[in-house]
Amino acid sequence: MAIPASFIQELIARADVVDIVGRYVQLKKGGANFMGLCPFHGEKSPSFSVSPSKQFYHCFGCGKNGNAISFLMDHGGMSFVEAVKDLAQQYGMQVPEEEGTPQDRARAAEQRQKQATLTDVLEKACDAYKKHLKNTPKAIDYFKGRGLSGEIARQFGLGYAPEGWRSLASVFPNYDDPLLAESGLVITSNEPGEADKRYDRFRDRMMFPIRNVKGECIGFGGRVLFEGTPKYLNSPETPVFSKGRELYGLFEARTALREQGYVLVTEGYMDVVALAQLGFPNAVATLGTACTPDHVQKLFRFTDSVVFSFDGDAAGRRAARKALDGAIPYATDVRTVKFLFLPKEHDPDSFIREFGKEAFSRYVSEATPLTRFLIDSAREGCDLNTIEGRSHFASNASPLWTPLPEGALKRQLLGEIADLVQLNTRELQEVWEGSAKARQPAAKAYSPGSRDGTTTASDKKHENSYKNKSDSGNKYAGSNTFSSSKPSYPTSLSRGISTRTTVPIREDSIAMLILDDLTLWDNLTSEDHALLCELPNPHGQFFVWIESQLHEHGPIPGAALREGLSDKPFKKFAEKLISQSSMLAKYKPAPALNKNDTRSPEKIKQDWQAEHQRLQEEIKKEAPHELRGMLTLLQLDRLETLLDATAVDPAQFEVFKELTKRYQALKALV
Repeated sequence: MAIPASFIQELIARADVVDIVGRYVQLKKGGANFMGLCPFHGEKSPSFSVSPSKQFYHCFGCGKNGNAISFLMDHGGMSFVEAVKDLAQQYGMQVPEEEGTPQDRARAAEQRQKQATLTDVLEKACDAYKKHLKNTPKAIDYFKGRGLSGEIARQFGLGYAPEGWRSLASVFPNYDDPLLAESGLVITSNEPGEADKRYDRFRDRMMFPIRNVKGECIGFGGRVLFEGTPKYLNSPETPVFSKGRELYGLFEARTALREQGYVLVTEGYMDVVALAQLGFPNAVATLGTACTPDHVQKLFRFTDSVVFSFDGDAAGRRAARKALDGAIPYATDVRTVKFLFLPKEHDPDSFIREFGKEAFSRYVSEATPLTRFLIDSAREGCDLNTIEGRSHFASNASPLWTPLPEGALKRQLLGEIADLVQLNTRELQEVWEGSAKARQPAAKAYSPGSRDGTTTASDKKHENSYKNKSDSGNKYAGSNTFSSSKPSYPTSLSRGISTRTTVPIREDSIAMLILDDLTLWDNLTSEDHALLCELPNPHGQFFVWIESQLHEHGPIPGAALREGLSDKPFKKFAEKLISQSSMLAKYKPAPALNKNDTRSPEKIKQDWQAEHQRLQEEIKKEAPHELRGMLTLLQLDRLETLLDATAVDPAQFEVFKELTKRYQALKALV
């Protein structure tokens, strides 16, 4: 479903973020903003700020931020479209559909109605299974034997499917209703020459209802009581249930994920229920399938820390390897992914019962980080004491390292892999790229030095320029702290060109870098997003608009962006940035001509085009580092302002201390 950008802007303008957030967070007026305890992480001193003027929230503790729509996504686990529909309903607005013929829209409406009807059917079956459990002593004894309480059974809606072939006929008078088969509750057998045979899919099984993030029953998992095959049976794929996207227990765990600070991904729904009974309500499970990127993306809507728990046997290692593939594209600098391997003779339930809750918590805290597991997976079967083994390791590591989002994590991992291969980072990337162009001296992003110990004259010049900035009045850091003034910053275009171009306003430079490659926005941290969206207008308005465009349409070219500007108050400003960005992207340096040049005109033209292509590739490669450098300066400016504001208020002492730590840590990076 495509929602017009104009409607999203109108909805955000009409919605009051203070009202939306205030329904879940107790807010108190504090100056121009409202303050409260962050709903996304545990804290004792309020660091969660909601701005009625900017219609934006931001937590200075965990970095969560956004508008009314993103709050519903982060807090309620909704998708973007779900959040828009929910918010529109609250304000009595009808969500329009931008694309599709009347027939397409009619089919979409019919599909939504069918989905609602299927969940009604599944909820009715769920209620019936719960009633059967109460009247089945052997089922009750089974759950008690697994150490489960009645409270846990009620929380997860556990039930029992009777032994009969058509038990659901007593629940649904019209047992031939096609919805029973479409929902996966009934199996239809079409034997040649015979009438359809229908019977219950789940018989004599413990029933675990599977719920979506809104709490609606969308399917079931069934486990045999004693002996039988298959041991576990899940609902089939239906219009409301997809194994590759849903996670068992996520609805029940959503609050615990924020309280505990991480999610524990296990291999079965019995693990989830048992862990909740034993003090770990933040567990979820995949549903008979490997962990997919969709699973990981959904988990990161609720928490920034994921721990995968697997058996220590070969099957567990294979499952972990698949989970690694799914997690790598989402492993940003502000997220944590770990892998927990239990002893072969234990699952989480048996481990906790034998060694205790504290021992399991300690085991979780010591789980293998994603980067370590990535390296271990790549070096499996490789003897790093030999040239051949190191070469094999480098080959294995390339497809694992490449999908990582740009950032400090990716760069540090590159350095560690390079050390193991006994190459420097530039040489390793040349090997991976396998291109003659990659062997040319690469232009360097701003950095006081490089991994191979070299520093260009240009780097030294800019490093000294920054260090010589006056910061004598800074009371939060030493003499190397950057000034809050805005220095000229070299753009990517200046790399490798004789005339160095400077941009006097770094907010404009940031905007042009993002416009040149909109995927850069998705790789920024939540704190970066808040920093840019809260800038004074027109920059702040512009970045809020960019975020909404990407949410709805994904990366789109400048021409398409212009169409969405319509009557925006910052239209001229945005069009100017888009035009400048396009000019920079298309810029071609003049070919260097020399009277002693013996090349033909055609050859000169070819070489010129090749040089232009190389330069464009370098610009794109360096863009994330350029962007990070400018954002760091903006973050330091912002933190200095906040420190000035909190230093004079004794009630804000804890916030002041936390901000000071973050300021010093950020300063150390530059």
